[in-house]
Amino acid sequence: MDTQRSLIVSVALLLFAIVALLLLTVHVDEIQEPPQYMYGIVLDAGSSHTTVYVYRWLADKQNGTGVVTQYSECKVKGGGISSYAGQQGAAGRSLEACLKQTMVDIPPTRHNLTPVYLGATAGMRLLNISSPEKSMQVLQDVAETIKSFPFKYQGARILSGKEEGAYGWVTVNYLQENFIKYGFAGRWRNADRDTFGALDLGGASTQITFVSNDEIEDSENSMTLRLYGQNYYLYTHSYLCYGQNEVLRRLLAHLLTTQDITGIVHHPCYPSDHSETLNMQQVFESPCVTSQRPALYNTQASVIIQGTGNYQHCLGNITEIFSFQNCPFSQCSFDGVFQPNISGRFMAFSAFFYTRSFLKGSTGIAIRTPGHLRQAAQAVCNLTLVKMSKDFPEQKSYLRDYCAVSVYIQVLMLRGYGFDDHSLPGVYFQKLAGDGDTALGWSLGYMLSISSLIPEETVNVRRALNPGAWISLMFLLAILISTMLLIIIFQVSRKKRSNV
Repeated sequence: MDTQRSLIVSVALLLFAIVALLLLTVHVDEIQEPPQYMYGIVLDAGSSHTTVYVYRWLADKQNGTGVVTQYSECKVKGGGISSYAGQQGAAGRSLEACLKQTMVDIPPTRHNLTPVYLGATAGMRLLNISSPEKSMQVLQDVAETIKSFPFKYQGARILSGKEEGAYGWVTVNYLQENFIKYGFAGRWRNADRDTFGALDLGGASTQITFVSNDEIEDSENSMTLRLYGQNYYLYTHSYLCYGQNEVLRRLLAHLLTTQDITGIVHHPCYPSDHSETLNMQQVFESPCVTSQRPALYNTQASVIIQGTGNYQHCLGNITEIFSFQNCPFSQCSFDGVFQPNISGRFMAFSAFFYTRSFLKGSTGIAIRTPGHLRQAAQAVCNLTLVKMSKDFPEQKSYLRDYCAVSVYIQVLMLRGYGFDDHSLPGVYFQKLAGDGDTALGWSLGYMLSISSLIPEETVNVRRALNPGAWISLMFLLAILISTMLLIIIFQVSRKKRSNV
């Protein structure tokens, strides 16, 4: 009896040993779990409004930089944060609705892992010039609000003009797949393509950025970025006070100081059937018109502005805003700023896009050459406000200024930047790019650049058997278990019979 039990135990142990040896010799594959999405929030605090963008990318990066896509956006109601200067807490409160929306857009499990950044542009740069104390207070207000949400606050700061231009260039070329491209093999690869230049026209500044093979004579206009394992050497410049809103203000100041401001002031860029009464403080409160501000003037005084709709006079007055003399370098754009020759194709966005769209819609002229741009601007300046209001009622608040902005873009692009019959056809006016749902601007480029500073998450690894080995081991274990059960049943039955 003891011999029989010993034999059974020995067989069982032998079977266990065989299974254990098989487990040690079976090949095990290491399988990486699919990486989770990482999220980032950028608040684009422009001069006229703020937009909150949510971006996301997979935790495994491509050559050190995240492959980032726009996930959602929310336009903040009201003006830019600089418009709340002197109003304690108002700038921060204006952001709350959109920040609450981001909490819905981003999965709750990712909230505390999501970095949030606020970048303020030319509107805050101007406020920082006129009132550093108010500028600091606005940034503190928005910081306190952002910190009250369950994200990783990474700072609220004023971007330099150079950064704004460079990051806008990054956005353009990323969406054009000029850095990396998804290949047929299902992998991202370096695109190795020529890049686009970027033209951005905001409310308070305008930027031009492109790769140039010429020597950049002013180091203030050069910037190096490293993306997806490659270095890019850029020419970039931001013209503060040359944004759309500030140019319109400077044009008004120019007309007021060159005409008799005690009577009616004739505005050649306004439609001939438009007149309005303007408060003097509205014109001269900006740092952009400090040099034009009269030494003594009544801030509460008002003046009547009468439109004349005269293209040639409009062109002459806007041209006088620029300075094309006194270049300290081998060549300049305007205001003594060095600029190499224009090269390559360009993407023009923001106010460039909206103005060009209106020119085409109102005149039927597609802007492909300098001649087209001049013809379209002249045609718009000849339109009456009644005619434009009838054709474009949804744009009522912008119609008064389309002549002035069109002529300004004409002077800026043709005489300032130097676009000509050869280079202007290579300028593409767009609002969105990529799959058609990503906004052009600096914020995506900023997210791409800073994503290389965000730590990657560890990708979980699991050990797995191939199906054949798994089935074989399960079969052996089933035999082993069945055998042991049969032995137990046999022993119990035998014991019962012996007791009878």
